[in-house]
Amino acid sequence: MSEAAKWYVVHTYSGYENKVKANIEKTIENRHLEDQILEVRVPLQDVVEMKNGTSRQVQKKMFPGYVLLNMVMNDDTWYVVRNTRGVTGFVGPGSKPVPLTEEEMMPLGIQKPDIEVDFAEGDMVVVTGGAWKDTAGVITGINMQKQTVTINVELFGRETPVEIRFTEIKKERGMKKHDRKTDGYSVLPSCAG
Repeated sequence: MSEAAKWYVVHTYSGYENKVKANIEKTIENRHLEDQILEVRVPLQDVVEMKNGTSRQVQKKMFPGYVLLNMVMNDDTWYVVRNTRGVTGFVGPGSKPVPLTEEEMMPLGIQKPDIEVDFAEGDMVVVTGGAWKDTAGVITGINMQKQTVTINVELFGRETPVEIRFTEIKKERGMKKHDRKTDGYSVLPSCAG
């Protein structure tokens, strides 16, 4: 990826914000654009609503008719988002999308996270949550923007890459890549010759 992802705003039909979000997320999955369109968000705020003399706290859309996207802008991502049902266009002059500035993002609660991790590529980790819980794997890639790691796990006798969130893994202390154990047997590097 040559460019960094930035936050963009798309205009939608009023009341279709969540539907547009769901449609874009489905398209991301179908077209495998997870590394280019990182997040789709409908900003919400807590509001106290008074009805019949009682107050209750509800969530309302901060910007009805708008959806925020954290994405790398290129022809493919522009086309996918622009041609999603319910999207009327990107916010910006003409057809040129303009990313949000740091100052515009701050009130929305969108900040660049300062994340420090205690693992690196090649480290052995154990998955602590989700569908792959208790699975051990070697980190083959780290995506700081999405806060995920890619690990190789054994599936049907093959090494398969799987993306796991930072919060769902822990580093195996003292274990190196070739020290891991599977079903009670040590996995050793193959020796040719």
